[in-house]
Amino acid sequence: MKYTKHLTILLLVVLTSCSNFLEEYSQDTDYVNSWRDLNETLIGDCYMPVEISDMITQTSDKNYFIHFMGDELQECVQGPDAYTLAYDEKEKVFGYFTWQQRSGQNDTYTGFNPENESWQELYRLINVANNILFSAKDLPKKSEDDQIGTLKVEGEAHFLRAFYYFWLVNLYGEPYSAATATTALGVPLKLSEKVEDKIFRRNTIQEVYDQILDDLNQAETDLSQTGEPYSIYRAGLTSTQFLLSRVYLYMQNWEKAAEYADKVIKAHPALTPLNILKGSFLSKTSIETIFSMGGNSLPCIISYKYKGFKVSKDLYDSYSNNDIRKSKFWWTYEDFVGYTKVAPLANSAVEPNSSTYYTEVYNGGWRNNAAEVSDKFLFRSAEAYLIKAEAEAYLGKDQQARAALNTLRQNRYTQGTNYEVTSSGQELVTEIRNERRKELALEGARWFDIRRYSVCDVYPESKPITHDYYYYESRSNTVKTEVHTFTLEANDKAYTLPIPNEVLTFNTGMKNNERPNRTYTVKKIN
Repeated sequence: MKYTKHLTILLLVVLTSCSNFLEEYSQDTDYVNSWRDLNETLIGDCYMPVEISDMITQTSDKNYFIHFMGDELQECVQGPDAYTLAYDEKEKVFGYFTWQQRSGQNDTYTGFNPENESWQELYRLINVANNILFSAKDLPKKSEDDQIGTLKVEGEAHFLRAFYYFWLVNLYGEPYSAATATTALGVPLKLSEKVEDKIFRRNTIQEVYDQILDDLNQAETDLSQTGEPYSIYRAGLTSTQFLLSRVYLYMQNWEKAAEYADKVIKAHPALTPLNILKGSFLSKTSIETIFSMGGNSLPCIISYKYKGFKVSKDLYDSYSNNDIRKSKFWWTYEDFVGYTKVAPLANSAVEPNSSTYYTEVYNGGWRNNAAEVSDKFLFRSAEAYLIKAEAEAYLGKDQQARAALNTLRQNRYTQGTNYEVTSSGQELVTEIRNERRKELALEGARWFDIRRYSVCDVYPESKPITHDYYYYESRSNTVKTEVHTFTLEANDKAYTLPIPNEVLTFNTGMKNNERPNRTYTVKKIN
């Protein structure tokens, strides 16, 4: 264990300056004697940990903002209960929730919150993967155990590096389009373990995706020889093929997307029949769960109280009454919609039809507890069926697309009701996109889906999104004074995040993403 301890310290010196987000750590790997030493570092330092759920400013979740940009959440205007999402937490998401030129903009327009937390954390994890891959080259392979262990460590490191770059390029780069990918800017690629004292530039979208595919293809080769992992918190062959299917879908390579979705379905076909489900839908023991890492702060940011957020009524209303997901995924009281895809945690004596139920059982109950699965970094077999359906529909293979879609829907609707989709062409594509929205709600997919639909070669689609942001008399006061209404227009430049200002400050000359100044309307209250 002393070898792992020394390596971990060397790899994980916390970066206190935003300017060195791409700097490597010490390359002293004298303490690495076997693949087991690297395996310890991989587990503890390269995977995102399953984090404690809590309010936004108190959690280590650096990717919390993904849900605030799309059409799944809206501000909660219930009252007059005090506390819940404190003013500081509400302010922190303002720039993302209202699509500002700078994502760190505060809600008084007097300053900025940090913008580079996600960027810096993802590059830190990439740096760990780079060091692991470098160190693995010279590991002894005297036995079959050494050979298999090294392949496993290398395969997982390649998988994680690909996943992190995929996330980064879909936040800070335009959605993938073959027409623009070779010129549009993505994110900087840093693959070396060496310290490089230089100003970094952004690679093109195509270059980043090429690297993602290189890593995933190598991971597939390595992990095909090591067997499936014992835990959903470790990557294996099926999770690698799952990510390949998702990457190819985003790249509009429909044949490859369908091919890899088929591999996932063959290896992991199980779907949960909701009509007999007992307990929570999302869990580490679910027959649908393939892989997960990272935290889940959703129960703590959604609350039936003022200054919190609630699930969009438009999303809730998209479920038909014979769709069991409408009651399994959501809890409602008056016009409030809460997220219940994970299990309740607090006092079970609170009646589900009570107005205090959601806040006490989910919002309050989940604080200081770790969710078993992530609200962003989660692979489920249901998504493989949806990828298969979408890719086949774009290829004009409507029968295959309907079969995949209806297999999923059969497990989501009340027995004896009509769940089958019979449409074709553009109508079928629309149904598949709607199904993705309903099935994968608040699992980190929606913002990326809206973006990629806008550049899809087959039936492109973009939509405006409107968000209301409420102001109060004071931080501790429940009296609302006005509401500001913001609209993200169809095909708006703000569908791509700006490069964090801290990164631009250090990397002189790095090109930012163009985003318009966000105007709004004001309505006084009372």
